[in-house]
Amino acid sequence: MDLGFFTMPIHPVGKDWRQCLHEDRAAFLLADELGFTEAYVGEHTTDAAENITHCISFIAWIAAATKQIKLGTGTVNLPNTHPAAVAGQVAMLDHMLDGRFIFGISPGGLATDAEAFGSLNADRPAMFLEGINHVLKIWESEAPYNIKGQFWNITTETQMMTSIGQGIMAKPLQRPHPPIVVTAVAPFSKGVTEAAARGWDPISANFLLKKWVKTHWPKYVEGCEKGGRVADPANWRVARSVFVADDLNTARDYVHATNSPYRYYYSQLLTKMKKHGRANLFKADQNMSDDEVTLEMVMDECITWGTPNKVTDEILALRDEVGDFGTLLYAGKDWADVDLSRRSMVLLAEKCRPAINEAIKTPMVAQ
Repeated sequence: MDLGFFTMPIHPVGKDWRQCLHEDRAAFLLADELGFTEAYVGEHTTDAAENITHCISFIAWIAAATKQIKLGTGTVNLPNTHPAAVAGQVAMLDHMLDGRFIFGISPGGLATDAEAFGSLNADRPAMFLEGINHVLKIWESEAPYNIKGQFWNITTETQMMTSIGQGIMAKPLQRPHPPIVVTAVAPFSKGVTEAAARGWDPISANFLLKKWVKTHWPKYVEGCEKGGRVADPANWRVARSVFVADDLNTARDYVHATNSPYRYYYSQLLTKMKKHGRANLFKADQNMSDDEVTLEMVMDECITWGTPNKVTDEILALRDEVGDFGTLLYAGKDWADVDLSRRSMVLLAEKCRPAINEAIKTPMVAQ
């Protein structure tokens, strides 16, 4: 099992934005140093807590400071921007990273972003599908372009001067395109099936109950069969909120304290999910009322915490429950305590990962 990193960072509202960004950057650089194989960052435009507004820009900022880790968008919210802009930005980023890029895409889930971009009442799944189809068409085509759709039309026909390069759109380094991943945030996700049929791979979100994470593998197998390819557990990423400390009391206090970044994270998510009718993600029984879903219940289900031995045992138990997967994505949180936050990642990489791989007899990727 490999380790990866995934953050849709939720920082305390009012915390200095520069400090948040530099701490997020430091987490990615630490992941690179510790041999994490890949790392993803999300984006939202209209959220003071989830305050990375453009994941492509963030990755470009840290690209040259990383050595080996693959960096991914987690995700580009395609209805919120023009596909020609996405195609050009991602192509350049893939070259900047010398091919160490993974293209994470989604329709976007933040209602205020949709409202700000004028798509709140639009068919966002259709926009998402057209957006990625346009991006892929740009990359596989040569000028002149004439790509038509319901939401966007793309052409450089009337103004092109190909002899000097004008009107020609960039292609990524990885051909035909970088690996594409989608984040699965729903039980029995149909999106996983459709993505797998197109050759894309899933990330199971860190705010899903384990029983719902388990439903993603059969949907992935279904999609791979539809697309005529073998479903390989190595291509399944499972994100998880994890905190590791040298002693149990420190771990318990950091996760469960009133001012815990883990408590803050799930309080924010639970409030948003209840507001927008998506609290079912946290319901073991879909007949439960939203009022029955408590923060303590969500934290108990969604956070893996403790000493290296305890966390190792719980991750192995997670694998037994949901099935084999290739990469555990450590979900980033606010660095309320910088030393403890860094130590958690170090312990996961240096203590838990070797013990997990020894237990499952799977060799780690050479560092």
